[in-house]
Amino acid sequence: MEHEENSHELNTKEREHLKKRITTSIFKYRRQKKAISYVAGIASVAVVAFFSFGVYLDNSQNPSIEAFVESSTTTIDPKSDKVTLVFEEGKSINIDGDNSNIAYSSSGEKVTIGKNDQLKQSSKKNNEVVYNTLIVPYGKRSTVQLSDGTTVWLNSGSKLVYPVTFNQNKREVFLEGEGIFDVAHNKKQPFLVLSKDHEIEVLGTVFNISSYSDDNTVSTTLKSGSVQIKYKVDSFFKSQEVLKITPGTQSVYGKNSNTIYSKSVDVEKYFSWKDGVFIFKNDNLKHIMKRLSRYYNVDISVDNKELENQTFSGYLDLKENVENVISIIKETSDFEYTTNDNQILIN
Repeated sequence: MEHEENSHELNTKEREHLKKRITTSIFKYRRQKKAISYVAGIASVAVVAFFSFGVYLDNSQNPSIEAFVESSTTTIDPKSDKVTLVFEEGKSINIDGDNSNIAYSSSGEKVTIGKNDQLKQSSKKNNEVVYNTLIVPYGKRSTVQLSDGTTVWLNSGSKLVYPVTFNQNKREVFLEGEGIFDVAHNKKQPFLVLSKDHEIEVLGTVFNISSYSDDNTVSTTLKSGSVQIKYKVDSFFKSQEVLKITPGTQSVYGKNSNTIYSKSVDVEKYFSWKDGVFIFKNDNLKHIMKRLSRYYNVDISVDNKELENQTFSGYLDLKENVENVISIIKETSDFEYTTNDNQILIN
């Protein structure tokens, strides 16, 4: 019996000892787990910091086209009468002629101006994307073939920013003013036209964009293919909306209201200017004179509110000088006009 009692006491001591060992091991495990979590947390922060730094480096090496446009001081000079090609280094050349043609080689390193003039440039600088800017002043037009084969017709008072060569997974350009785009098809590399609060994505298509800074709207008119338009909205839940349009359709985005609508249109009237013709169908005189003012780089004002809203339809041959064009419009309405230097007043 005594032996049984000693055995019972020993088992009790063993259990207490075991309990202490278990308790000690639990605290030790918790300390180790906290230490591991702390080290892992530091490592995670280090990884995130390294990743963020890597992204920062990548972004600094390849700044977005929006960042380039934002930092650029290149603007449309209302007094200039020369089409200007600006290189990223700040160097620029003036191009003579009413309609200048510019073409890039597939590498972007050779630029042909007109039929014969050629110049060379690097497609990358310190492993960064190189951008060029084409400025078309009021009264001039220009055509540029980009390195991917896309052709852009730029109307008066327009600026196009584009990379010398497209080596990313998408092709992006930035437009201020009006341009007609005939986009080279490349399914693997979507083409995007950016303007303020507006983005148009295409794969291969022909369309017109009008995005003048002094207009309250941005319009996109689709001739063929399909485009997807992303535009800014004022919403608590989202900052962008998307609209798709089909051929024969125009989207109109209100800059102030951040709203958009689409409508069916006769697309030819939005493309004819590249051939030296304006087509008007029930357009008011104010709108017509604003377009003529840009096209000819002449200050035209209508000093009559009632006259501003009169509508006109017809074809205007822009190869004529501005006074002859206004005289043609005058035949269909009762108004007078006076000219003084580079100004025309209609009353």
